[in-house]
Parts: sequence; C-alpha cells; structure tokens
Amino acid sequence: MKTMRMFLVAGLGLAVTACTAVDVPTRNAPFESLPNSVVSAPAGYDLIQPQAAARPQAATGQVVIPHEVTVARAASADAGALTIAPGQSPVRVNSVTVVVPRSLKVSERNSYLPRGDIVWREDPIGDRHAQVQKIVQDAMVRGVSALNGPVSVDLEIVVSRFHALTEKARYTTGGIHAITFDLVMKDSVTGAQLTPTRTIRADLEGFGGQQAINAEARGQTQKVRITDHLAWVIQQELTDPEGYENASLGFYQLLNQI
Repeated sequence: MKTMRMFLVAGLGLAVTACTAVDVPTRNAPFESLPNSVVSAPAGYDLIQPQAAARPQAATGQVVIPHEVTVARAASADAGALTIAPGQSPVRVNSVTVVVPRSLKVSERNSYLPRGDIVWREDPIGDRHAQVQKIVQDAMVRGVSALNGPVSVDLEIVVSRFHALTEKARYTTGGIHAITFDLVMKDSVTGAQLTPTRTIRADLEGFGGQQAINAEARGQTQKVRITDHLAWVIQQELTDPEGYENASLGFYQLLNQI
C-alpha cells in the first residue's frame, strides 16, 4: 500500500512539473483494451454525455465531468511533488471511463452463492453488463465530482466482479455485495499513466430478511446502497493517503472469495 502511494505521489509530482451453482467465473480472463477515445454505452442505459462510437465487446462509457474552475498546470521543473492531506486530493477528475468486459460471466441462478462474475437482479432481465456499467459509472462520477486538486486526470475503471444478492439470499440470510474493479489514473493532457493499476475490492454488507424489507421501505434499495458505497470508495481512494481499504465483513465475505 505504501509503495503504491509513493508511486502516486511521484507520478503526480511529475505531472505537475511537465452466493452454490457450478458456474465458472471468468474474472481472471484477459480484459479488452481500454478505449483511447470517448465512446458511448450500448442501448439499455443512458450516459450523462453520450458520444458517437460504440464498442460491442464491452459495456463501456465515458463521462466528462464539468468543472467550473480550471486549474492551471505548473510549468516549473522544481514545483515539487504533491502530497495528499487527509480529506484532500491532489487531483481533479476530468473524465471517468467504466468498462464491464463482455467476457465476464453473468449468473441468473437463484441460489445463495451463484458462481458467476456478475450477479444483479434489481433491474429487469436484460443486458446485465450494461446495467452494471451504469451503476458503477453513476457512482464514480458522483464520488469524484467535488474533487478540485491541481492535476487534471482521467480515470479508467475495469470491473472484474459485481455480486449483489440473489432473490433467495435477499429475503433470507443476506450476504455480501462483492465488487472488484481495476483503477488506472492518467494525465488528462498527456495521456501518461500516473499510477500503477490498482485493484480495489469494495465489499458491502447485503441486507437480508426483515432488515432488507425495512431498508427498501426507507428507499435503501440494493442499487441505492451500492451506488452510495462506490461513490464513497472512490472518494476515499483519491483523498486518503493510504487509499481505500476493504472492510472485513466476516463469514459471507470469505465464501465469496472461494
């Protein structure tokens, strides 16, 4: 973790100065290449700023985040490395691109712990990759919109796992919303990669039984809770000197890792 933070500080300094089925998960399969240009998502969800081209092999979308203030980039070679103070960020995020590779296996099995890469039931049956892409995209944009550091960056996010709860788990035992994604930060002017790829696990307790019913009555659906959680995760990752640390959630979390 400390090594990754050292890369972050050094990289940004340079930027300133110049649930039991037998499905087999495929999250270890190679990802498609991230897009080098702005692309739009496939039919089935809306982006804040849809663009022209589409990539059929992945649910992909990029949102350019509007900022009222554009911070000038320092030109001095001895401007010094940036540091991250708690609650602050050295970056402002220009755009967020989220990719959900089509190689990820979707499970529709109504079991306690289905063995797929994507488990999502709160939207109607349809393009689960696209549905997951929109949830993650909305969360990430919300989470980074308030950041206003001196370095303009683009975030590229590749989802490798998105396990919400099946109907059976939702109305009985509960479980874990198990979400994993890779994060790359690039200089939005030069396109240079500023940090090593970081794999982030962002697990969240999934309510079950009466707790789930009570939560839904308050408007706290799975989608609402996951969106709020991921927005907080990305904000912590970009403002905390140690980055985001996944919570320890006990037995069900361990089962999700098998």
